[in-house]
Amino acid sequence: MLTGEPPKDVGREVGMGAGDVMRAWVVEEPGPIDGGPLRLVERPVPEPGAGEVLIEVGACGVCRTDLHVAEGDLDVHRPGVVPGHEVVGRVLALGPGAGRFALGERVGVAWLRHTCGVCRWCRSGRENLCARSRYTGWDDDGGYAEYASVPEAFAYPIPEEFDDATAAPLLCAGIIGYRSLVRARVPVSGRLGIYGFGASAHITAQIAIAQGAEVHVLTRGEGARRLALELGAASAGEAYAAPPVPLDSAIVFAPVGDLVPVALEALDSGGTLAVAGIHLSDVPVLDYQRHLFRERTLTSVTSNTRRDGEELLALAARLGVRPATTAYPLARADAALRDLAHGDVTGAAVLTMG
Repeated sequence: MLTGEPPKDVGREVGMGAGDVMRAWVVEEPGPIDGGPLRLVERPVPEPGAGEVLIEVGACGVCRTDLHVAEGDLDVHRPGVVPGHEVVGRVLALGPGAGRFALGERVGVAWLRHTCGVCRWCRSGRENLCARSRYTGWDDDGGYAEYASVPEAFAYPIPEEFDDATAAPLLCAGIIGYRSLVRARVPVSGRLGIYGFGASAHITAQIAIAQGAEVHVLTRGEGARRLALELGAASAGEAYAAPPVPLDSAIVFAPVGDLVPVALEALDSGGTLAVAGIHLSDVPVLDYQRHLFRERTLTSVTSNTRRDGEELLALAARLGVRPATTAYPLARADAALRDLAHGDVTGAAVLTMG
């Protein structure tokens, strides 16, 4: 097995020995998480391809999208895929042509892994809508493993302010939350409602509060409501309750379509609701007068651009954002996903490789 320090004589292209293997979790057969769709296996350490870097994983966040991949809510793109797309580690080897990062440098791997670069979406700065995009932990193997490879163009330098476990949730929960906040068009000193208060929401709340917003959290978990108040939310109530004031903006993080009309009805005139999830249960029929009239806006959030990631990491470092994390060893990744599914994780679950 490889050590944490890169060999002194490593060049720009490094081939791992034929016997080098790693532990990794794979989605063996998508299905309900309590049925055990994940399996811990040994696999060869990946070889970094052209323009890729190989990293030794230090931490990997556990995201609700991983749960959707494991349970089959998202179509299978790669049978036996290794989930995980909030990955932090150190560069161990460089593939042919790679040179953006130095050996030993700490980098992050996020959800967005590849875009074509030539379509109208890519050329207009909206690469999150690229039809040929690929995603870590869905199209290609991710970070529920001891080693992972990533195209260097889609990796992020990690600010020194964050250790591995703190940085990991920022790479999806943070990035998607940041894009959702932008899409929600929160006015200066505006009132923001947040529905659901898991990994992404509790990071987004910290950013919004630091920027002067008045945040009202609506969520089912008592522990999550306590955390919201500890982080500075103006109020924290039950998921389907009315907030104490009309909202200028709202974000639905919970993958629950029933919350969409609830959140729309809580908006003041001219308000915007952003739906943040990649998967959502069915939305009930909307009543035009109650839910959309008076120029309320309903919008979705799709993936992210690399610029979103760069802006979020810089902003989180500057504002002192600190995700609340619960650590699980790699060997308990299946338990982490089960706890997430049952609402038993406060903040963000993070796999550690120590």
